[in-house]
Amino acid sequence: MKGLTRVAAFCGLGILAASGLARAEDWQLVKDEEGIRVYLSAVEGSKYKAYRGVTTIKSDVARLRALQDDVQGSCPWIHACAGQMLLKHEGVESWVYTRFEMPWPVTARDSILRVVTQVNADGSLVRKMEGLPQYLPLDKDYVRVSSLQGYWSFVPKSAGEVEVTYQVHTEPGGSVPSWLANSFVVDAPFNTLQGLRAKAEGR
Repeated sequence: MKGLTRVAAFCGLGILAASGLARAEDWQLVKDEEGIRVYLSAVEGSKYKAYRGVTTIKSDVARLRALQDDVQGSCPWIHACAGQMLLKHEGVESWVYTRFEMPWPVTARDSILRVVTQVNADGSLVRKMEGLPQYLPLDKDYVRVSSLQGYWSFVPKSAGEVEVTYQVHTEPGGSVPSWLANSFVVDAPFNTLQGLRAKAEGR
């Protein structure tokens, strides 16, 4: 995603100070498998938890950035993604439209994200994501994700490895059963990081 890369994941923790994620501070480890750790945190004023996934990938920041910049090509490794397209790209900002599959009988979701990318002097890359539900007219076949805030962070570690963090809090819109909400906040970071790692490492 040429825009996704220059924009955002979904970021140095500092730039989240003004977001709802700044209120998600009590992180609890809920899954630690295959080198991927998933944490959850309650968010003030929301019944949905924020999630954070962390892993190390044998790759470099440039490779991971290129994989995200391929907006359509990245859909297969993003959890529940059914389709994705780049709407616009300007400088360090990109606007991305995504459709998500949901298990029956829950209505499929769609979202519009503004992604802002920040490249740091130490070679790390941060991508801040913000949901813009009013950016496009509603589609009658989808429920629009009403709010999303998050980031991706790529930090080079030892030679040939990058620590990747993927953190998000979302208000999915409409009605979502508690069993699905509880499952999604664990599966989304775990499966997405697992998919990105497999793609980057050529598995």
